Amino acid sequence: MAAFDAMFFVFAIPAVVFAGVSKGGFGSGAAFASAAILALVLEPGMALALMLPLLMLIDVATLKPYWGRWNLGAALLLIAGGLPGVALGAWLYTSVDADAMRVLIGAVAVGFVLWQLRARLGLRAVAARPLSRLAGLAAGLAVGFTSFVSHAGGPPAAVYLLSLRLRKTEYQASTVLIFWAINIAKAVPYAGLGLFTRETLMLDLMLAPFALLGAWLGVKLHHSIPERWFFALTYVLLVVTGTKLIWDGLA
Repeated sequence: MAAFDAMFFVFAIPAVVFAGVSKGGFGSGAAFASAAILALVLEPGMALALMLPLLMLIDVATLKPYWGRWNLGAALLLIAGGLPGVALGAWLYTSVDADAMRVLIGAVAVGFVLWQLRARLGLRAVAARPLSRLAGLAAGLAVGFTSFVSHAGGPPAAVYLLSLRLRKTEYQASTVLIFWAINIAKAVPYAGLGLFTRETLMLDLMLAPFALLGAWLGVKLHHSIPERWFFALTYVLLVVTGTKLIWDGLA
C-alpha cells in the first residue's frame, strides 16, 4: 500500500523520533510537529490516528523517570478542563472535511511558532501572578480541543503552567502526566470515529521502536541540551509544514 513506500518512512521515522525527544525532555510542546509532518504524506485523519498510539507509548515510557515530580494540582486541573475539550474536538472532526483539517493543523502549527516568538521577543510578559483555577480550566479546555484535532495541546498547557513558575523538571513531569491522561481520553472517540485501522496499527508496530528511542533520548537530553536549540529546529519544521498544509488545504 502507498503508506508503506520508502517516502513515507523518510518522513515518518524522523517525525516519530522527534515526538519522543520532545515529550521525553522538552515539555511535549513540539511533539505535534510530527502529526503535521505526517499530514504532508497522509490524509490528516490517518496522520492523527497513526501518531496517537505512538504518543501514548511515549507517555508510558516517560512516566517512570518523572514519576511524582509533577505539580499534581495543576495537572489535574488541566485534565479536568481537557476532557470536555476532547469531546468538542470530536464533534468538530465530524463536521469538517480533510482539506479543512489540513488548514486547521497548518494554522495551529504556524500559530504555535508566532506565539513562541512573541514570548521570546518579550512581547508577551509572563503573568505577574499565577493564573486562577478558572483560567486553568479554560486552558484545559483548549488543551483537550487542540490536542484532539492536531495533537497540539502544548501551548495552552504552557500558558497556565508557566504562570505557576514551576521548576524545569516539575514543568516537564506535569506535561507528561497531563498528556498521558488526555491521550487516553482521545483514544475512545478516535476509535469510535473509525480513525484507527489495521493499516495504521501495523505502521504503529513498525514505528514503535523509533518512538521509544526518541523518548529515551529526550530524557537523556533534558538536562544537557538548551531548549532554545531544540525549539529553533521546531520552529523551522512547523513553519514549513504548516505553510504547506495550509496551501494544500486551500488549493
